[in-house]
Amino acid sequence: MGGGREDAQSRRTGGLLTESPGVYEGLAGEKNGRIDGRVDEVLDGEGAVNKYLVMLDLWERRFDPVGSFSKGMRQKLAVARALLHEPKVLFLDEPTTGLDPEAAKTVRDFIYELKNEGRTIFMTTHNLDEAERLCDRVGIFKQSLLAVDTPEALRQRLYGRKVVFHLAALNPDWVTLGAAQPGVTAADDAENKLVVSLEEPEREIPAVVRALVQAGADIQFIGELRHSLEQVYLEMLHSEAEGKER
Repeated sequence: MGGGREDAQSRRTGGLLTESPGVYEGLAGEKNGRIDGRVDEVLDGEGAVNKYLVMLDLWERRFDPVGSFSKGMRQKLAVARALLHEPKVLFLDEPTTGLDPEAAKTVRDFIYELKNEGRTIFMTTHNLDEAERLCDRVGIFKQSLLAVDTPEALRQRLYGRKVVFHLAALNPDWVTLGAAQPGVTAADDAENKLVVSLEEPEREIPAVVRALVQAGADIQFIGELRHSLEQVYLEMLHSEAEGKER
């Protein structure tokens, strides 16, 4: 079992924001921070509290009782408290749950700043759009860990890379033509669009464009088909369920 020194070291190097952080509602925001500052043995507790109250737009309300704060303000205060001792590792549990869009954006922007400072951040969230924007690597859980990778690698693992050629009109022969080009693994049509699966789009798109133009295609624009992280998540759950049924 871990001893007191290990526990103290964990508290110094790690910060924790729980899904429902407790606050002292009768105390001012600044006082809430000072209490936690003493617990974590922050050398310059007052300076640390002031720093994060300013960064999280709570400075003007620092002397108001936390009981008068909105949920978003309380969450920002909780983030500040978790950071007072400048932890290298930060654990965030659903940091934006229940916040209005403005408060959620403030918290997300702040997390992004912390990430750019080189801190290691572990975050749990049901907001997959948020995970895709903030996380370098994503772990997908459903009772057990199904996959861990970058959002882009997870997409490619399931869907590969698909490029959509938007055309003024689609000749069915161009589907066959597209499928015959080097590096193309599949081609399909959708209305006036040609959807082509490629191994390395950056290298292979020019040849497909030349072939289509020579065949008389009027290409309006080209874009890569990107599946959302939500689609990746649902597809993995579906595949997991199918695997258990077999």
